[in-house]
Amino acid sequence: MRGLRLLASWVLALFLIFMFLQATVHPLPNPPEGMVKLFDRPGENIVFQTMATKTGMDWLEPTGRVLIAIAELLACLFLLIPYSRRFGAVLSFFILAGALTAHLMPDVLGREVPLAIGSSETDGGRLFALAIAMLAVSMLLIFVHPGKRRNPFR
Repeated sequence: MRGLRLLASWVLALFLIFMFLQATVHPLPNPPEGMVKLFDRPGENIVFQTMATKTGMDWLEPTGRVLIAIAELLACLFLLIPYSRRFGAVLSFFILAGALTAHLMPDVLGREVPLAIGSSETDGGRLFALAIAMLAVSMLLIFVHPGKRRNPFR
């Protein structure tokens, strides 16, 4: 049973790592403009520019974007190391809870993100659904990860 939990822990952690890295450092082939947190020019990231415009908090783009990207990369590092995986899952849970909070408030981001700055065309809620899925995987990983093996003879 422990082996199955360890395998599930690796699969869930690798999924989260892949999703965070593709959103932070390098997205999948042919990414839409403004979707890479660390390498977009200031004012070009669609999500954070939308939040900065709707809330009037100009520090969200690029400062907030870079801070979130660093937190996501730290979560990736913690998720990769088995001894700190549960902490990485908790960190990713809080990052994604914040993302979902922003998505659920129409005055901040809304469920449907525009495909380009100033565009009326949206993603149809795909980014919102991905955040929900990643939050669920983070919660599952917190409970699935086997943690330290205890000595039964103590």
